[in-house]
Amino acid sequence: MIKKQKNQLIRPPKASHIFTYVLMVIVSIVVLFPFYWMFVTAVKPLGEIFEFPPKLWPGEFFWGNFAKSMSVTDFPTYFKNSIIVTSIATIITVFINLLAGYAFAKYKFKGKELMFLIVLSTLMIPIQVTMIPNFIIVSKLGLLNTYAGLILPTCAEAFGLFLSRQFMSEIPDELIESGRMDGASEFHIFSKIVFPNVKPLLGVLVIFTVMWRWNDFQWPLIILSDKKMYTVQLGLSMLNGVNYVNWNDLMSAALISIIPVLIVFFAFQKQFVQGITHTGIKG
Repeated sequence: MIKKQKNQLIRPPKASHIFTYVLMVIVSIVVLFPFYWMFVTAVKPLGEIFEFPPKLWPGEFFWGNFAKSMSVTDFPTYFKNSIIVTSIATIITVFINLLAGYAFAKYKFKGKELMFLIVLSTLMIPIQVTMIPNFIIVSKLGLLNTYAGLILPTCAEAFGLFLSRQFMSEIPDELIESGRMDGASEFHIFSKIVFPNVKPLLGVLVIFTVMWRWNDFQWPLIILSDKKMYTVQLGLSMLNGVNYVNWNDLMSAALISIIPVLIVFFAFQKQFVQGITHTGIKG
């Protein structure tokens, strides 16, 4: 035992704690290694990619691979399209989820529980089942090859509504009733009383929505035929040739494509952790 200050003792870590730390390090390495390998492949010379055994560190760095991957296809346009679609879709989706969650959590109306159960049941419907009906609707509305066609069909989704309802159920009803007694409108109550108390939930919804929209591949593939409207994921698929794949270009573009998602995650990381902690699954 080692003395610290004023008879305070530093106890050696228990074996269970050491095991936990070692396990956390191993898991972290397993999770981060694909990103490391993506970076190494992006900066390797083409000849080193197919060497066996593979090198964990490139013999020479080729930073020009990043510029080359951007020029092989019209990747800046795809990047711009993904940013526009993801940004607008996130704003609309989060706004709808917050309002709908507030209604299900704090309003009393006939058939509320049944309606909420029906909404939740849509989570069990595979996306492949709704693709054709959604495509027909978007086609009839003339929204093929448009931002609106990419954004609108999935703006209202059950998962975010469920999280919003569960989180807002924990807000005391007395706060809302006090606002009504003071003559505040419902929108004023939501914006001034409810919204400041759901910032952790906001972080969760933003991160999940950005991740889903940015990584979406199937829906853009279905409704887009104009290459000028392609998103990042479709652009990455174009780098994957039929008989040959240039791994330098593919990994360079893929590495650049994950940067916006990482920025959003780190920006909302604190709210995300708080939101996941406080959002329970109580009825």
